[in-house]
Amino acid sequence: MFRAMIQKEFLLVFRDKHALLALFVMPAIFILIMSVAMKDQFSTNSIEFKVFVKDSDNTNVSKKILKNIEEDKKFQIVSNTQDAEFFIKIPQKFEEEIESKISLSVQGAIKNNQITAFKAILLEDILHAKLDTMAEHFKNQSAQAEKALQNLKISSDAIFSTKYNSSIHIPNATQQSVPAWIVFGMFFVIIPMSTIYVNERKQNTLARLHSMNVSIVSMSISKAIPYMVINQIQVVIMLGVGKYIVPLFDTPALLINGSLIALGAISIALSSTAIGISSLIAVSAKSSEQATTIGGILNILLGAIGGVMVPKFIMPEAMQKLTELSPMSWGLDGFLDIFLLSADLSMILSKVTLLLSFGVGSLIISMLILDYRIKKGI
Repeated sequence: MFRAMIQKEFLLVFRDKHALLALFVMPAIFILIMSVAMKDQFSTNSIEFKVFVKDSDNTNVSKKILKNIEEDKKFQIVSNTQDAEFFIKIPQKFEEEIESKISLSVQGAIKNNQITAFKAILLEDILHAKLDTMAEHFKNQSAQAEKALQNLKISSDAIFSTKYNSSIHIPNATQQSVPAWIVFGMFFVIIPMSTIYVNERKQNTLARLHSMNVSIVSMSISKAIPYMVINQIQVVIMLGVGKYIVPLFDTPALLINGSLIALGAISIALSSTAIGISSLIAVSAKSSEQATTIGGILNILLGAIGGVMVPKFIMPEAMQKLTELSPMSWGLDGFLDIFLLSADLSMILSKVTLLLSFGVGSLIISMLILDYRIKKGI
């Protein structure tokens, strides 16, 4: 009987074409669109500043600074101040006077983080110019000093060796969008689940099964298992889209740096939460329309505050704390830890436990509600 009930759920789900579109096609399209759309936002190579440079010093150092700026691909030299985002003025006697400063004028509305990035890049070009000039001064005095200065490299990569918990990979748009839309897509099991629950309740199918001594637990678990399998199929498909389809559009491929066991654990735990919430809504709703409306609104709200639609790291601090209220945030953090921080099961165990507890708790409450409604005939 239990096996037949599971088979029945699979048949009902795979007959619903609209549900299949929402579960598989929609998240895949979102992953592709968002990965391609955001690739420049997550790339440091896309930084470009429009600058206007005025050299009032006209010395060896200032000429080298101007040359470095012109050769730097992150700077675009413009011919007038009106088109410039930054106006750089090298003052007179800049080479002679140690305390002399380069004047930097910010044109228009530029974010603080962009100004900081601009100053860091400009500083690198200025230091290179000064080191080259020093090397020329030592040329006739000390060949060893000249060689040392010429070989000295000033850059963030030369100063810092950055690693993400044993991973040398850095985050990209694909690694941000794939887990986000996997999480969002999982919660859309509410659509087929609510339709089947409401129809079976109206047709007294659940009441007849209950009269045949089929327990509420068996009915609920038989419905949960197929959706657990469907969620895992979703994960595999979405990972495949990120790894093989997204790169076809000149976008970085998905990099999975962590443990596959951890990936499976967070997928199952998140699925249990999605199924638990969906079951709770499905057994409480009076109609499938009401269930899908409530479920759709709840999914959007959980996604909005959970870092799915807007990455958590660009949110204000207060908003980042609010994300902890969303189960989608717990699952998303788990996926990101695996993709970006090479996490193993022990590193995401707290998130897995939290998701499993929430999912099982929601499923138990839905069983109690279903039992009450069947006994009352509503």
